Amino acid sequence: MSKPNHIKPKAAPIFKIPATPGAGLNPIPSSSPGFGTPIHPIRPFNAAAAPQKSNVLSIILPPATLRPLAFRVFTRKYGLTLTSSALQVLATFIGRHCGTGWREEGLGEKVLEEVAKSWKSRNGGVIVEGDSNDMKDILKNFEGSMNGGMVAAPRELSRHSSLGLGSSQHGEVSHTRLGLRPQLLEREDSQSSLGMSTLEVEYDEDDEGLRDPRKWMKVIDAFEQPRLVYNVGKKHFDKDPTKPSLLPQPSQKTQIFRNRYNLIHQRLLRNESFQAPTFDAANAPSFRGSNSTAATAQQSYKITPIANLLGRNGSNHMLLGLLTVSPTGTLAINDLTGSIALDLTRAKSLPEDGSWFAPGMIVIVDGLYEEENNNSGGGLGGNGGVGGTISGKFLGFSVGGPTCERRSVTLGLTGQNGEGEVTAGGGFGWVDFLGVGSERAVGSKMRKMEQRLIRNPARDDESGGRGRIIVVGELNLDQPAALQALKKLLGLYAAEPEKDTPMTFVLMGNFVQHAVMARGVSGGSIEYKEYFDSLASTLSEYPTLLQAATFIFVPGDNDGWASSFSAGAATPLPRKGVPEMFTSRIKRAFATANSEAEKDKGFKTNGEAIWTSNPSRVSVFGPTHEILLFRDNMSSRLRRTSVKLSTSEPADDEEFGTPPPPPTHPDPTEMEIDTDAQAVESHIDSAEPSEEPLSSDEHTARKLVKTILDQGYLSPFGMAIRPVLWDHVGALQVYPLPTAMVLADTDAPVFCITYERCHVMNPGSVVAPGRRGVARWVEYNIGSKTGRVREAQF
Repeated sequence: MSKPNHIKPKAAPIFKIPATPGAGLNPIPSSSPGFGTPIHPIRPFNAAAAPQKSNVLSIILPPATLRPLAFRVFTRKYGLTLTSSALQVLATFIGRHCGTGWREEGLGEKVLEEVAKSWKSRNGGVIVEGDSNDMKDILKNFEGSMNGGMVAAPRELSRHSSLGLGSSQHGEVSHTRLGLRPQLLEREDSQSSLGMSTLEVEYDEDDEGLRDPRKWMKVIDAFEQPRLVYNVGKKHFDKDPTKPSLLPQPSQKTQIFRNRYNLIHQRLLRNESFQAPTFDAANAPSFRGSNSTAATAQQSYKITPIANLLGRNGSNHMLLGLLTVSPTGTLAINDLTGSIALDLTRAKSLPEDGSWFAPGMIVIVDGLYEEENNNSGGGLGGNGGVGGTISGKFLGFSVGGPTCERRSVTLGLTGQNGEGEVTAGGGFGWVDFLGVGSERAVGSKMRKMEQRLIRNPARDDESGGRGRIIVVGELNLDQPAALQALKKLLGLYAAEPEKDTPMTFVLMGNFVQHAVMARGVSGGSIEYKEYFDSLASTLSEYPTLLQAATFIFVPGDNDGWASSFSAGAATPLPRKGVPEMFTSRIKRAFATANSEAEKDKGFKTNGEAIWTSNPSRVSVFGPTHEILLFRDNMSSRLRRTSVKLSTSEPADDEEFGTPPPPPTHPDPTEMEIDTDAQAVESHIDSAEPSEEPLSSDEHTARKLVKTILDQGYLSPFGMAIRPVLWDHVGALQVYPLPTAMVLADTDAPVFCITYERCHVMNPGSVVAPGRRGVARWVEYNIGSKTGRVREAQF
């Protein structure tokens, strides 16, 4: 009997597939060790159950409509400047992906926030350009993660990793009070950031080692400092991409002057005295436009390029340029456009006898241009003169140095004494000048750490404290009295309580009186090694200091190896530290003291000896404290090479009026001499001028400080007077002004002076000259940012 056609035949039970969970949904069989399949079947991707990407109706968003919101996010919050092309690109992107909800739902602001964060993490600079590769990459990455007008994965696009605050496994920022560890405040050569540093480990308050201020200190060698070049077009600092060399291309020599000039020029243009008021910009008076002293307060000065003097015979101008000696032996002034002969027979300095002016310095000269009678057209041989020597001469009536700019103004800091937050507008607060983190990245957190560890009210006294740096001047080891003086001062600090031991001792060269290995009185390499061995024996007598402090050694011109070919003459700057072969015994003394401390007391922190370059910098709490260490007899070199100016008043006639003193050059007599650490007023403008005449030593000290800080350069001389290494001149720039500066000059009087909130100290020689058995040094307090000269009999 046949079966109906509509009945489907069933398979025999032996041929049936056994039922397995989810067998109908997953074609992958159960677990098999041979093929590594999972125990439980993997369900296939269900497209219906996946979250659907919501669609947004695109709109055309005009850039002018988005401009207020973009300005609030990019400029006010992140300190960035949007170009018109970037605004157009962002408006198109937000209009396409956010639609009508860009304003009502706040979607546009969230997108701008993420774009700004990504731009900062990529270190694209302060100017945001729409046609840059960084902007294209950012928007391309965001385009694939946009969902409903919002960024789908904000945790992956945030700056938690770039800020180094650490993150948990859920992508949230870990709860930490500071999020910093001092050992990671270092520069990464592979990172092109100018304001970011690797701060990835949390701060543990229970870690006693991190409570020591010395752990937050770093010594920056001149050859390890970031090489930054000022970009005139972007008004920003760029890292030099080339590899430094001791034998660079000749173009680097020209670049030294160009970079120095551009730095000072932008510094002047940001000064109020060189900014013309908008209501009367067309009729801004010249430097000598009025004889009224009352009118000078509202004058705005203008710098004239030297090439623009052509065809302007008999007109008054103000020039900014490099003071040089021409091949004919006459004095000249150069800028980026040309050169002209300078006549300073009737010139006087402003303020009077307040600074030295030597060839190699950048100066401001106010005077009159006078063409040659036989060449009424001016120029170089009657053919123009741009880029060459301008015919005629410039009659200078007043000469002054460029105005000095405070560190807080350079970094854009607000608040009292420049300890507030970084402003969104001006300043270079995002630039990492030393490779320890910028003000914008770590400045506020480092100040909180400093407040907790150093500025503790219980330790804010004059008797001692951990936050002190002891600066010992020239230490001639071949002079027996120098070691006796060193023993005396080390004994004084070793007798203090162990918790109040100074954090750092700075020992400056020259470590011998004469150049070693140059057939001098100080001998050769064997005698030089013996001198440091005797220093190691002296330091070993004070193991408590070696266990709890950092000793920094800064060489001089007579130290090896540089003195072996200079024979005591000025060596090129910067110069490397003393070679390791001479310092092995001192390092062994520190290792012995640290091993005994770990055995007896279980110390977690060990002392160390650092042999650094000249100059070098000490960073304490990141960018909060920058201390510049420099050893050079600069005052005697300034006296030999400076130009002697007339001290008498010029004739007050119809042609040459008496020029008014500019408000941009503070009188050096208003600087404070710091005889007491608590009696220093950092704002020199508010200090009352002294009625009593200054002594010769005080006047020399103030004149030296003003000259160096106004120039913003440690070697303001010609290459033949003080040679420099062309590829490492960035370490000689004093910009921004450091918090403190040690200028060890044995030819200048010992002083502690604050000028424009930069505290400058000169410890002189450890053995006071002309006084028998007197040891002298400088004690600098980090909390008060002031130093004082101390003496003791030995």
